[in-house]
Amino acid sequence: MNFEVSQDQQLLWETTRKFLEATAGTDTVRRLAEEQPAGYEADWWRQGAELGWVSMLVPEDLGGGNVSGHGLLDLVLVAEEMGRTVAPGPFLPANVVAEAVSRSGSDAQREQVLPGLVSGTSVAAWCLAAPASGLDPGQHATVTARADGDGFVLDGSTGPIEAAGQSDWLLVTAKGADGPTQVLLAADTLGVTIEPAHSLDLVRRYAQVRFDGVAASAETVLGRHESAADDVERQLWTAVVIQCAEMAGVVGRALDITIEYAFDRYSFGRPLASYQALKHRFADMKLWSEANYATADAAAHAVDAGSSNAAELVSVAKAYIGEKAPGIIQDCVQLHGGIGTTWDHDIHLYLRRAVVDRTQLGAPSDHRQRVATIMGM
Repeated sequence: MNFEVSQDQQLLWETTRKFLEATAGTDTVRRLAEEQPAGYEADWWRQGAELGWVSMLVPEDLGGGNVSGHGLLDLVLVAEEMGRTVAPGPFLPANVVAEAVSRSGSDAQREQVLPGLVSGTSVAAWCLAAPASGLDPGQHATVTARADGDGFVLDGSTGPIEAAGQSDWLLVTAKGADGPTQVLLAADTLGVTIEPAHSLDLVRRYAQVRFDGVAASAETVLGRHESAADDVERQLWTAVVIQCAEMAGVVGRALDITIEYAFDRYSFGRPLASYQALKHRFADMKLWSEANYATADAAAHAVDAGSSNAAELVSVAKAYIGEKAPGIIQDCVQLHGGIGTTWDHDIHLYLRRAVVDRTQLGAPSDHRQRVATIMGM
């Protein structure tokens, strides 16, 4: 990221990079894709949790903690490194749910859920909506919550949901009679069906989640009904900030690989990188890549500080990075020539991650519409 980091953040950054390079390189990603139904190894995820991967948005008195006093800014440092190695694991959904439960959950929910998430012994997923259904849960949620006594009955389906098939807990955002409602359910709750879905990403797992008359008692409701819309909006900000930081890391590493190749690959006795036309192309790609970092940086700072323009900057970041990231990596593929289109070369791993991130939690067009709405256009 572009913001100035403290010594503690620098240590976190370097430790995370070394750990991921040693344990989650592209060779490991390819092996996991073939051998691991979950896409990651449980012991590896617990080791990551020991580094603080799921604790930074959880207050210390609830078992969490961060290194700088600004948990989200610490977290995006890790997210960027996750992108650089196209690492596996339920990083985004686990953090979103951990923050939501620590902020709005009851004492019982916190005691049940947070210790497992923070330690990496359990996993959670956020069931928001299908990508094509829009981002306003009050209007477009694909799961409905019908009042039933003190609780609700859930019906409908949503997906694809990241890590739903590997999760112990599901945070469900449903459409109620007068706005969104959120409930926290065990994944094995009666009436919940989780069906694996195909993913373009080799190690990120997704699933369709269906709710058939699921009884959600009052104890499962997360937070107060009247504040659910604000809670969902904050969850979306956090998720998109993490996602944008990851995409910036994905693009940065893909561009580094391509530039290294251009210096090593000779044509007519000269390295490809020495040709003027390619120099201009690389300059443009580097400019866009740095703009990715800067835009993700601005969104992270706005959300962390609770700025009045946080919603706008988050959507600006997703609209810009979501549009630029796949295009830059497509250019990287082209600059590798024929080898870039082969299975054996790693560049497609980065393209897969960028394309999947682009579509989840709102496509660029959805976020451009959100920006226009905020600006009153």
